[in-house]
Amino acid sequence: MPLPPPVEDPCDRLATPLAWTGADARIGGCNAAFARWLGVGARRLPGLPLAALEVEGNALGRALEQDGATHEEPWRLRRVPLAFPGADARFADIWLSRRDDGWLLEVHPVEEFPGEDPLRVLPSALAASLKGLAHELRNPLAGIKGAAQLLARRVADPGARELVDLVQAEVERLAGLVDELLAPAPPRPHAPLNVHGVLERVLRLAEQEAGWAVRLVRDYDPSLPDLEGDADRLVQAAWNLVRNAIQAGATAVTLRTRIERDARIGEELHARALRLEVTDDGRGVPAELAEQIFLPLVSGRADGTGLGLAMAQQVAREHRGALAYRSRPGHTVFVLLLPLDKERGDEA
Repeated sequence: MPLPPPVEDPCDRLATPLAWTGADARIGGCNAAFARWLGVGARRLPGLPLAALEVEGNALGRALEQDGATHEEPWRLRRVPLAFPGADARFADIWLSRRDDGWLLEVHPVEEFPGEDPLRVLPSALAASLKGLAHELRNPLAGIKGAAQLLARRVADPGARELVDLVQAEVERLAGLVDELLAPAPPRPHAPLNVHGVLERVLRLAEQEAGWAVRLVRDYDPSLPDLEGDADRLVQAAWNLVRNAIQAGATAVTLRTRIERDARIGEELHARALRLEVTDDGRGVPAELAEQIFLPLVSGRADGTGLGLAMAQQVAREHRGALAYRSRPGHTVFVLLLPLDKERGDEA
């Protein structure tokens, strides 16, 4: 007597990766898309605690501990790194829904370094507003600069002269920021540089700003080769990331460098890339700003300009790289990925 045909699970027809658990939050089953996305056989997943898939942090674990009976809407967790134990992490936005007998996990994969650059999809109205803002800023900055120059000729007291010099330096810095953001000059030719020399300059700036209030940790890979780049621009980008961490209330900031092989940046695959991670234990990126954090004039602080991360993203793009992040309160990581191979036009 022939065996009856196997019963097809309707969930296997869905392209969206799904997994479900029992009341103990252990995986009871999944559809084929979920197993393919994790890169593991579906039979290896049942019985595994769902929270064990989270590679870093405990956002999923905390959500599973909540009493879902009073929540009709699913929890949305952004950019959660998931993996079968021992495998490479993959990033996803997660919708976690409470069921009578457990949980339903819906996965929406995202790239760690997406190809789409937020700065390239700014609405035209915002771009026009930025140009108007630049025009309005340049005039008063020029007036302040002229007044400071006149004042410098009349001041003899060393203490007062130091303050005048500070005003002049800040005016120059602000004028440069406006020009670079809204009317960037052609990039300077790149030259070989030691990225750790760049980071040491950044750490000296951090020591001056934060003093002993923030512990600065070096986690360098001494075997890294030289990088082709613009040292001043990279200092500016890395300093913006570290300064953001300090201003977010961090008590510890770690700079970590490593080699990443077969690194995909946008649509290009690079044999080797420099991976710089800036990790802090501050407040984290506000959830309401998660999608716009790299846009100009977007800031989580009342006194913030919203230019630092936009400029860091610009510097990454100038070096054919990408800037990404993941964040939760108490643990934020900004990742700067820069290719170590030369541009195709330089191979000749």
